[in-house]
Amino acid sequence: MNDQLKELSAAVTKGVMTRREFVARAAALGVTAAAANSMLASSAQADGHATPVAGGTFRLGVQGGESTNTQDPASWASDVPLQIGFFWGEPLVELAEDGGLRGLVAESWEGSNEAKTWTFNIRQGCTFSTGAQVTADDVMKTMERHSNEDSKSGALGIMQGIKSMSVDGNKFILELEIGNADLPYQMADYHLIIQPGGGFDAPDAAIGTGPYTMESYEPGVSAKAVRRDDYWGGSQEEVAHYDAVELIVLNDATARTAALQSGQVDAINRVEPKIAKLLDRAPNLEVTSIGGRGHYVFIAHVDTAPLDNNDLRLALKYAINREELVDKILQGYGTVGNDMPINAAYPLFDDSIPQRSFDLDKAKEHYEKSGHDGSPIVLRVADGAFPGAVDAAALFQQSAQAAGIPLEIKREPNDGYWSEVWNVQPFCASYWGGRPVQDQMYSTAYLSTADWNDTRWKVEEFDALLLEARAELDETKRKELYSKMGHMLNEEGGVILPMFNDFVDAISSEVKGYVGNPNGPQGYWKSFKYTWKA
Repeated sequence: MNDQLKELSAAVTKGVMTRREFVARAAALGVTAAAANSMLASSAQADGHATPVAGGTFRLGVQGGESTNTQDPASWASDVPLQIGFFWGEPLVELAEDGGLRGLVAESWEGSNEAKTWTFNIRQGCTFSTGAQVTADDVMKTMERHSNEDSKSGALGIMQGIKSMSVDGNKFILELEIGNADLPYQMADYHLIIQPGGGFDAPDAAIGTGPYTMESYEPGVSAKAVRRDDYWGGSQEEVAHYDAVELIVLNDATARTAALQSGQVDAINRVEPKIAKLLDRAPNLEVTSIGGRGHYVFIAHVDTAPLDNNDLRLALKYAINREELVDKILQGYGTVGNDMPINAAYPLFDDSIPQRSFDLDKAKEHYEKSGHDGSPIVLRVADGAFPGAVDAAALFQQSAQAAGIPLEIKREPNDGYWSEVWNVQPFCASYWGGRPVQDQMYSTAYLSTADWNDTRWKVEEFDALLLEARAELDETKRKELYSKMGHMLNEEGGVILPMFNDFVDAISSEVKGYVGNPNGPQGYWKSFKYTWKA
């Protein structure tokens, strides 16, 4: 028990658990409230952490914003709308730093009937920014909206397979066609922000259960939100310590870095690896990095000529020098990829799948087998696709040309890239932040019916394996099924995945309590909630 309490108190002093949550967890272990508060005070003093300070403004400089962004969670596809959305909204649960789940709108949850039935107990006292109590009906309508193909929700893929939804008092109940042990993790998807009436009437109204309410919003430029006095998660001294949070869209890497160094912002995402070590030596700031499931990719539509030819896709996969990209683009802040979106950060990863290596002879062999007519193969790219994307594409072009492959780079503007190029054009650079479990990653981007199936991978056998794995509770058998799926994508898929990236951020030394999260940058976009200024 003592070790558990130490871990819990450390979480509070780091800012990732509130004092109220700690006292409740300690009580479950038989510790009185007075003793728990005494332990917290001792822990903070021993660890050298300052007591959280309420007040001030936290300013974020973020890459990944466009003039076409909206506040409808269904549409979020890049970092800026996601971060702004977390200011004002919350899903049922959130992804914790240790890979587990923390309850938000849902206080608790449990599965039954071989994981076919899931019951979420909606938190009493959890209110929207309008003051209205969140109901289980709001939750059900939110899920119905994201299950509706007309919504074009990025969560549509993970909402497949639901047999029925119902409400029983403050309980939201999901009945699935087949069992799914990972269902609670899917409920952490950032599109599934709980909204009044499900958001059917006003999906972009920015009304949610988060700690802040929107004061101003200019798509592709900036946003500001102010602290709610009635936030269900606790007082300003306990959590969400800032009076206000601001976001400035800074798509240019140089401008983003300069804004941090000049004090215009307190934190930035996507520090370019090539300058990370130099920036870390600058006064009054710190560069942080954490590995995880994020990956930088070149995605090809497998249903569009000439990339509908698997030999041509294999030629491109063998022609990309993964080690070179990790060294020159990531500067070591990452690892090589293997043309599948799963790595060792995922549970049930199969490390026996052979690693594809750079091989010009095989690239030439497959290119010749493809019968391609020699016309340019156009790869579209923008600075905003991922840090170093333009340079990565240039290196890819050079190695492809050495194999006789006529790869042509077309540079696109950042504004509009995620609405007019990604998931629209047949070959482009992109990135994925990854998902907490394999089922969610595959369901979001590789299931035939997924709205974000950006490689147009629609294979009945793959879909069947995914559904079979979802229902399989034996982990050994489940791992075998995921392995088959990984092999299929590696050998036939449209994703050219040369590298898994670390999340590299930078933050002012005035900001305290920052803790990285392998699920995404800036503490999976919760740094505004758990940090404070000294």
